[in-house]
Amino acid sequence: DALLAHVALFPGVNLGPTRVSMPGGIGFQLEDDVALARPDVIVGGREFAHLHTDGSLHASLNPELAIVAIEAGWAVAHPWSEQRVGWEGFVMIFTPTTPDELKVVKQLVESSYSFVTGQGLPEK
Repeated sequence: DALLAHVALFPGVNLGPTRVSMPGGIGFQLEDDVALARPDVIVGGREFAHLHTDGSLHASLNPELAIVAIEAGWAVAHPWSEQRVGWEGFVMIFTPTTPDELKVVKQLVESSYSFVTGQGLPEK
């Protein structure tokens, strides 16, 4: 719930049923007027990430950040990450289980938004 409340504050993002994952997942959908710096990294529609019912999520990260997240044990490469140019940073991020882990996952999702849109988020 805390992650969803955080993402709901991102400019131009709507939360709703995922378009690319299993039923019950929540997609992080970019509104049509949000410019896409990297449309090639979006798997379906304008969904830049989605949350699974178990709290894990899929997101498109800058490939360099994806490597760091994988090496740090925060994520694993999605099997599709080798299927198409641009998807090299497509990862599954593990479910956060503590407040400190939630902070890291929030940062990864923020990075996904910025990577896909080319826009930073407003200062908190």
